[in-house]
Amino acid sequence: MKLNNMLPRTPYEGCLSSATDAGIILFGAGFDGTSSYRPGSRFAPAAIRAETLYSQENYSPYFRKDLSEKAIHDAGDLDLPFGNKGNALAMIEETIKQIVQKGKKPCMIGGEHLVTLAAVKAMLPAYPGLCIVQIDAHLDLMDELFGESLSHGTVMRRCCDLIGEKQRIFQGAIRSGSPEEYAFAEQHTRLFQFDCKGLIAALPELKGRPVYLTIDLDGFDPSLIPGTGTPEAGGIFFAEFIEFLQAASELNIVGCDLVELAPRIDPTNNSTIIAAKILRELLMIL
Repeated sequence: MKLNNMLPRTPYEGCLSSATDAGIILFGAGFDGTSSYRPGSRFAPAAIRAETLYSQENYSPYFRKDLSEKAIHDAGDLDLPFGNKGNALAMIEETIKQIVQKGKKPCMIGGEHLVTLAAVKAMLPAYPGLCIVQIDAHLDLMDELFGESLSHGTVMRRCCDLIGEKQRIFQGAIRSGSPEEYAFAEQHTRLFQFDCKGLIAALPELKGRPVYLTIDLDGFDPSLIPGTGTPEAGGIFFAEFIEFLQAASELNIVGCDLVELAPRIDPTNNSTIIAAKILRELLMIL
């Protein structure tokens, strides 16, 4: 299996399986062409990989597993056209289609949250009953942002359009949105505000159903991860995220992404270090 349009990178530490042998394909999609506040998430995939070389063990004490025990292949980063939103999304969609057609699970490192739309579009033909679980500070349910219907602020609205049915998107840690977005959420999504407690309690409803998991890093408290494009006061911490993952590990997760790290915003580099560890734990439950 060889994916097209990939820039080779030093692999994420511990993800050393060949593409043929792997059950999980990790790749970067560093597109941030619609970032409305602080751009820079295009640099996240390379930054996260670099941190794992020196600051991270492969072993997860939370799940008592080692990345090297899992069959994960790091395919590198898509060579995306930053000035062409449509082509960038089409490339991401085609890449994930290739991964799914080979019976493997995609794990995408963004990039801004709009990249999730391409992933969901690619996954739906293979998983018609697909549900989405979203950790995020923002509802992302605007119909348009600054006149654009395709944006990091509209991504979940467009996913709702694709899915069609109501309440197949479960949203946790939410603490920001317009009155119109909240009204839409009440009718169309399962909304759990401020933390993950309600979301964790609701996850058993998704057992046996295919689930796509999207983690926006601004869902975390900005004191933990300040290096993101649109930070919001409040949010979850690492221990609650592990509790969420432990509950989510019982689900049929068919793909996932980690988005909205803007590494150059945080001069301490702590945001990138923590994001790399969040990704390690995310990989453990695939």
